[in-house]
Amino acid sequence: MPYRKTFRAARALTQDNFAKKPRRAESTMTMTSKNWTNKGLIWAGALALTLALAHKGEAQEACSVYTVQQGDTLAGIAETAYGSFDYQQIFNANRNLITNPNVLDTGVALQLPCADGNLPGAGSAAQVIAQAEATQAEQVKPSNAFEPPIKIVSGNGWAPFVGENFEGGGMLVRLATTALNRGGNARDYNVSFVDDWASHTETLLPLGAFDVSVAWYMPNCAKVDMLSDGMQKRCNELDGSLPIYESVVGFYTLPDNKYADVRTYADFAGARICRPEGWYTFDLEEQGLIDPVVTMVAPKTVEECFEQMQAGAVDVVPLEVESVAGTARDMGIAGEIVQNAYLTNILSMSFVTHKTNPRGRVYLALLNRGLTEMRESGEWYAIISSGLAEANRMKTATN
Repeated sequence: MPYRKTFRAARALTQDNFAKKPRRAESTMTMTSKNWTNKGLIWAGALALTLALAHKGEAQEACSVYTVQQGDTLAGIAETAYGSFDYQQIFNANRNLITNPNVLDTGVALQLPCADGNLPGAGSAAQVIAQAEATQAEQVKPSNAFEPPIKIVSGNGWAPFVGENFEGGGMLVRLATTALNRGGNARDYNVSFVDDWASHTETLLPLGAFDVSVAWYMPNCAKVDMLSDGMQKRCNELDGSLPIYESVVGFYTLPDNKYADVRTYADFAGARICRPEGWYTFDLEEQGLIDPVVTMVAPKTVEECFEQMQAGAVDVVPLEVESVAGTARDMGIAGEIVQNAYLTNILSMSFVTHKTNPRGRVYLALLNRGLTEMRESGEWYAIISSGLAEANRMKTATN
């Protein structure tokens, strides 16, 4: 998870006032940190619609069902349907059908989300969330007076995932606060934002100032011996929830770079790989992409990675497809970079607690229970899709 060493005082939001849109932070920080069955990705009735319309969706259009043809790629479908090679929203909507973003099975019917993030023919995100809230209201039990509010901490500057300028603190914070009141849970909470992400795991969680941090990429701790010291700390000091979101990481190069079409991670040997300072590196370490096999370049920002690529100082930039799409658009280089068609990583984000917190695993169990119900009801996808739609509206308003 990337961070910059800037600290801002935490601003607490109670459960009562958290529904109000919070103030925009004065400074922002940059952060980016198997899978369970995503039953909730297709809401009630949408599966039947998929089967009914599978043969009609020949055009790659948003808000439709498209049948995969031979030679199709997720990036190509996204470019045609949405005008961007960011295919994360298609991946989110069809996670139960896509195991490898680089390989699409011919004949599979993919749901291409609408502009507002809703699935074609399904109820709106607002309707799904409202139904879940109504169901919870019928089942809610008063919180035990001896159960203090769970203290949640997040940070700013990680759009579209979290931030005080987003509804409810951003979609990942909304997942956490909602999960604490689903699956039989009825727990109070408060949410604060501290923009020094490193302080979450180094100070705030270990000292008990907060219980849960939202959110972190967690490495494969079965491969802990392959990880750097910093990434090993995540395995040794943190406990994580079930996956709350999965990001696709692509490997980006210039079209004529010799690493553009490599087919194995070993083929990256000798490459100059750029990822901003302080960001996660475990996905590369797990594949053996460490010094001296590769040369790691770590400037301050994503933009600097692509600037160095254009200057010939960097070969490969491995980052989330949605982050790259936004950066490439803002820099005007979308047509100048390509994503490797053969290699991607799928990284899972989690809520985390510190192993020294005696109640940490109890809180994660509550969150997992709520998340499981949200996946099954469709509320998980409703929150994710509405959060991404909100971020897109904000981007449009500022452009």
